Amino acid sequence: MTSTHGPDGTTVSPDDLQLVARQLGRAPRGVVAVAHRCPCGAPDVVRTQPRLPDGTPFPTTYYATCPRLTGAISTLETQGLMRELQARLGADTGLAAAYRHAHDRYLADRAELGQVPEIDGVSAGGMPERVKCLHVLVAHSLAVGPGVNPLGDEALGRLRQWWHPDGCAANRPAPDAGPSLDEASAPDEGEARP
Repeated sequence: MTSTHGPDGTTVSPDDLQLVARQLGRAPRGVVAVAHRCPCGAPDVVRTQPRLPDGTPFPTTYYATCPRLTGAISTLETQGLMRELQARLGADTGLAAAYRHAHDRYLADRAELGQVPEIDGVSAGGMPERVKCLHVLVAHSLAVGPGVNPLGDEALGRLRQWWHPDGCAANRPAPDAGPSLDEASAPDEGEARP
């Protein structure tokens, strides 16, 4: 695998792509950058092209990849957080305005990567009027930082620390996958660690 260059000059390394493939259980598609890293250092959110290499329109610019993160988010969904946030969104005009701003920001971020007419005006996660997918909203908050997506920020604030108690699951080898990321990336004798 070769490095992929993002629109802002960032790269996603072959090691990152390999780790994301292990997280997803398949080869990642259209990844242009690691948008956020887990405290363990592994990618947990990637930034993707709005049109995948096979031509499929893909509105999800920020995609959560870490299985422990996505599992923690799924727990929030099953506990009814989406319904709660949707009810608040309908009752709070300030929250609705901030969520619309998050939608606009998401579209602007995606436009930096290219225009895809089939998904023009469509962001992700149900924005700006619905709460459809906490995974997308949390990924957006992790990628752009706090203060942009109020519902993503709130969901993120309710998450358990997915990288605890025993470190990121991505750093443990899958069956027959060879050495863990930690073992595979350990420096040779005399090599400096970044």
